[in-house]
Amino acid sequence: MIRRTTLGALLAALTVLPALAQDNWPNRPIRFVVPFAAGGPSDIVARIIAPKMSATLGQPIVVDNRAGAGGVTGVDVVAKAAPDGYTFGIGSAGALAISPNLDRGTPYNPLRDLAPITLGVLVAEPLVVPAATGFQTMQDLLAAARARPGSLNFGSTGSGSMPHLAAEQLRAASGIDIVHISYRSGGALATAILTNEVQLGFADLPVLLSHIRAGSMRALAVGTRERLSWIPDVPTMTEVGMPSVDASNWHGLIAAAQLPEPILVRLHAAAAGAFQDAEVRRLLDAQGAIPGGNSRAEFGAFLRRENEKWAEVIRANNIRAD
Repeated sequence: MIRRTTLGALLAALTVLPALAQDNWPNRPIRFVVPFAAGGPSDIVARIIAPKMSATLGQPIVVDNRAGAGGVTGVDVVAKAAPDGYTFGIGSAGALAISPNLDRGTPYNPLRDLAPITLGVLVAEPLVVPAATGFQTMQDLLAAARARPGSLNFGSTGSGSMPHLAAEQLRAASGIDIVHISYRSGGALATAILTNEVQLGFADLPVLLSHIRAGSMRALAVGTRERLSWIPDVPTMTEVGMPSVDASNWHGLIAAAQLPEPILVRLHAAAAGAFQDAEVRRLLDAQGAIPGGNSRAEFGAFLRRENEKWAEVIRANNIRAD
């Protein structure tokens, strides 16, 4: 009887311990995994919101840069982290919705192995042309492409990258025949557009904005639902008759899938609160980013839709990773 009583007490204690750990969370610094090098878009977002989240949670939040494989390495660190609330991260559209659907795949399933916290930022992908082309409107570009099939080049940051998939959406929506040329970085792509090495391309707004404002590039349309405050004269893809061209880069906050609900609730509250902060929004606006901060359910639904959308583009065009 004594042994049974002791065993029962031990089992009861083991049941209570996880609950106590959740109630006491956080009681030490929290790791914020960024899957890119310092100074990149994900890193900038993380370092803007980390102090606000730290103030809310009452513990230091330490940014841990884990670059590699286009963001996949860092996201894998988050997916395999102990589900204790002391590791969370940020992932891009590439690592969370595109790479998982390419032929090489990823060591995690973003819809199974990760808990969505909130959409962090949306970064528009304008379609731009070199000023030297003389194309003033989308209609000018399409007319030239149709008059000379295969004569216009479009640039991207690699096979299966967001700029590549956006151009494939454009090609499908318009029926034009354009030639893909791949570059190793957004900077190299911008240079190729500036020098008319390629005659059109999509890229993150912050990479292009100074060139658009200087007049060396011309933005013809954006794939967002509404016009952008940074370039308000540029129409949306819907306005130019191609609503199916729906491409924007984005970065979202994630954690390991088995993270307990009470901790997820608090992490989300801290993150969403940070994205609603006026100073955070001002700093993100200066980066050319649209702040997020939606609910976990909304971000989870968005993540599923993005995976479905890009999986279909990849399949339809037989796209393989570089």
